[in-house]
Amino acid sequence: NCSSIDFTGVTDIFSTQYSWVALKKDLGQAVCWGDADYGGNCSSIDFTGVTDIFSNGDGAFVALKKDLGQAVCWGDADYGGNCSSIDFTGVTDIFSNGWDSFVALKKDLGQ
Repeated sequence: NCSSIDFTGVTDIFSTQYSWVALKKDLGQAVCWGDADYGGNCSSIDFTGVTDIFSNGDGAFVALKKDLGQAVCWGDADYGGNCSSIDFTGVTDIFSNGWDSFVALKKDLGQ
């Protein structure tokens, strides 16, 4: 239920099967709702500098800070919700298979 969410300033909305994220890119803020185990709780995430958010169908999100070469993932770790060991330096795009995983492309580096 998103009836209590203030959508003022929302630039993008993303979803998984069980949760949603409304990004306020210009403000460096976001609000999440839905099942917390599948990305519906992002209260600990710093969205300052986020350039893009990516989601997969099952229950994880990736917030990319392309200019900083950083990203943060949340949601179900079995479906891509933990990316703490990944180096996002030079990542230009992230893709999901629509179900349970992500791939990060470093186009300029050919990786």
